[in-house]
Amino acid sequence: MQRIILIACLSVFLSACAVAEDDISKTVRVLKDPPSLVDYDGFVKLSQDVAAYRKTRLLSVKDYVAKSKQKGVIILDTRSKAAYDAIHMKGAIHLNFSDFTAEKLQKLIPDKKTTILIYCNNNVSSNEKAFLSKKVTLALNVPTFINLYGYGYKNIYELRDLVTLDDRRIAFVRSAKSNFNDAK
Repeated sequence: MQRIILIACLSVFLSACAVAEDDISKTVRVLKDPPSLVDYDGFVKLSQDVAAYRKTRLLSVKDYVAKSKQKGVIILDTRSKAAYDAIHMKGAIHLNFSDFTAEKLQKLIPDKKTTILIYCNNNVSSNEKAFLSKKVTLALNVPTFINLYGYGYKNIYELRDLVTLDDRRIAFVRSAKSNFNDAK
């Protein structure tokens, strides 16, 4: 009888261990592969999908200015708010790149068919802090283009050329209050 009780206890104990082991295994799996809202592989695929399309959407200064004068066209500046406030292309609206969400883009640009013109620091040759160039391969135009496309905005054009702040083809607006203006 004691033997039967011992075998029964041992069976219950081993069953409990198996359940615990399964729970531990699930816990370890969760810790090993936690859920994420980051999809690097998806970003790379999106970037590859956009690459050929983007090449057809690069505009010379002349074409960029002409397109900017068309009805309903938006010039989007995605640099920091401080840089935008210091100096930006006349008529540009601002949304900091780090603030891109579907909701904020929808509020700013409700119609996904809107023509959007983009530019960044690397399009302006200047030693002003508001337009300091980034490493060429990390220019803000590229992720801005990819993100707009990824959010469903396909009518995007990008300034291809390098301009100076005194280029008469493009008007820039300066803020007298900015702390960027005199800092070079």
